[in-house]
Amino acid sequence: MSQQVSTFIRTRNRNYILNYVASQPKLAPFVIQALIQVIAKITKSGWFEVQKDRFVFREIIADVKTFLQGAMEHCIIGVIILSELTQEMNLVDYSRPSAKHRKIATSFRDTSLKDILVLACSLLKEILAKPLNLQDQDQQNLVMQVLKLVLNCLNFDFIGSSADESADDLCTVQIPTTWRAIFLEPETLDLFFNLYHSLPPLLSQLALSCLVQFASTRRSLFSSPERAKYLGNLIKGVKRILENPQGLSDPGNYHEFCRFLARLKTNYQLGELVMVKEYPEVIRLIANFTITSLQHWEFAPNSVHYLLTLWQRMVASVPFVKSTEPHLLDTYAPEITKAFITSRLESVAVVVRDNLDDPLDDTTTVFQQLEQLCTVSRCEYEKTCTLLVQLFDQNAQNYQKLLHSASRVTVDMAIQEGRLAWLVYLVGTVVGGRLTYTSTDEHDAMDGELSCR
Repeated sequence: MSQQVSTFIRTRNRNYILNYVASQPKLAPFVIQALIQVIAKITKSGWFEVQKDRFVFREIIADVKTFLQGAMEHCIIGVIILSELTQEMNLVDYSRPSAKHRKIATSFRDTSLKDILVLACSLLKEILAKPLNLQDQDQQNLVMQVLKLVLNCLNFDFIGSSADESADDLCTVQIPTTWRAIFLEPETLDLFFNLYHSLPPLLSQLALSCLVQFASTRRSLFSSPERAKYLGNLIKGVKRILENPQGLSDPGNYHEFCRFLARLKTNYQLGELVMVKEYPEVIRLIANFTITSLQHWEFAPNSVHYLLTLWQRMVASVPFVKSTEPHLLDTYAPEITKAFITSRLESVAVVVRDNLDDPLDDTTTVFQQLEQLCTVSRCEYEKTCTLLVQLFDQNAQNYQKLLHSASRVTVDMAIQEGRLAWLVYLVGTVVGGRLTYTSTDEHDAMDGELSCR
């Protein structure tokens, strides 16, 4: 009896808040957000409760549809309710038994989450079908809230793994098999690539975040031909972004795009990538993009990790490629290595003269990047060694001259010492990357040349 009263009272409270929010859409955003959080928490706690043979709290989507069919401000509130509910269902409440949370989250995933994603995508299609007026704050807010909703759906912990977000580049999204049809439709990926190209940076960044999750979809969702087709559509999208790179001047877009590229290689093998028709053109565009990024080392430095991850994994995969299609990494990997080395040496003068934070002081990042470069540098190793020997001899000679110069300038000394410091790190990195089982006498001789420096 008390359970029935409790269910009745909570249903009534939830409906009261829903009606209140509907009647007061112009409340301050933080007030609306707090009320919606209450709706989401009540819905989650009562997910398995039955009243008159109905799971009353599961009717939230039907309730929200009345918001979505209303005016713009009501539509925004409806989307926020679904978004908050999706987040709440995904949130582990450590004050309650984890088994109960998992049971609710799994039921929500199986009964409602797919419908919410389909609803969000259909809203985005409707928005894109009309001329976008992004001067209209309400329309901009609606697009932002719908994209956040899609992202919450795609970020859902589908299998209860509570993936560690710090292991970002290892992430695979365990999309349920029942969602296959959505992912197999080329229109789904096209929608988000089109949104990226149509929206201003704050919103296009969210579209790219969604694409990062699409690129991370578990391989086993598709058969081999389906996977090849899906990958082909992702690569076409990459090509289109790199051919129209204006949006990448925004640090947020740039960062998400770098994550997107790294996830592609995490989820697909080099043998699959080289089979894509656009591969030769796309790998050239990605190489140019990486070289430009390395040369502009002061722009979005935290994003370089993802580009180096991409190249590290590409080069590491070369021995395992069975395909006869050319991977072209022997052409581009030396260029990437050269761009990294020369850009780091050129950065020293800027750091010293403008009194900037020295990247070498951040040893964690430096060692991480050098470890990634180590793998890349071993592709066409002769070119790397020749370049390093030439640069080391030249810089050591310049340093000797400065030491013996009567009018030594402190700034010039600091620059030369900084350049030599980078070169010592770089030599140590490439020599330390020697693998016994792939090493040849020629490579050993080159390592000797570098070591004696």
